[in-house]
Amino acid sequence: MPADTVPAGPLWAAMYHSIADPTDDPYRVTVSPGRLDRQLRWLRRRGLTGVSMERLLLARARGRHAGLVGLTFDDGYADFLTHAVPLLRRYEFTATVYVLPGRLGGTNEWDALGPRKPLLTEDGIREAAAAGMEVGSHGLRHTDLTEADDALLADETRGSREALRAITGGEVTGFCYPYGTVDPRVMAAVRDAGYRYAVGISPGPLTGLFALPRLHIGQEDTAPRLFLKRALHGRRREPVPYGPYPADRAGAEAVTAPEGGGA
Repeated sequence: MPADTVPAGPLWAAMYHSIADPTDDPYRVTVSPGRLDRQLRWLRRRGLTGVSMERLLLARARGRHAGLVGLTFDDGYADFLTHAVPLLRRYEFTATVYVLPGRLGGTNEWDALGPRKPLLTEDGIREAAAAGMEVGSHGLRHTDLTEADDALLADETRGSREALRAITGGEVTGFCYPYGTVDPRVMAAVRDAGYRYAVGISPGPLTGLFALPRLHIGQEDTAPRLFLKRALHGRRREPVPYGPYPADRAGAEAVTAPEGGGA
């Protein structure tokens, strides 16, 4: 199906951060491995398949995105590799991890209240890519790009993409705005840097292919809450300009959701 004929309804994309013990979590961005396991099982039992954002967008461009859910993990925590990837592979899901090549092997120093958590190293990023996960950029150092001058903005967008291409040896098509802050200048810089899409947080006036909204998923999201979030998200009816996204990009695989599944 041509991209311009695909319905413009909302895609469902989930936003995670750290997968670890959530006891000390002042920002409420940590989900325990056990809770993530139950959340992924909930998706599978309803015939839903977790995929990376690029694969979700490619499937949508072909009109084959029914039953697909974008799974994203911000900040590039090392626990994505140790805790999230094994669970994703258990359910035959994929996901996108947005990493910080300017903080390789460092910690989340931008979180003033802590706790300090290790970030992925170069080897960790390559291991995540080898496991079938999409690696996207979160900028170099988790900087609010709306406050960056032109030189810093170029480093955080174009520079981070070049750094990740050197690490993975592959294309880097997705960008995630640190703190979810974006304005027209920042969006233009991301587009000009060669990314194919970008994700934000909540819907807003810039919502589109370079400011895709996502649903925050947290430790308290049990099955009833997930059901409610999905139902409320599906009621959005305003057109969303998702494309056109290139459905025929060289080397891209067709993505379809498996049949079956139920509550």
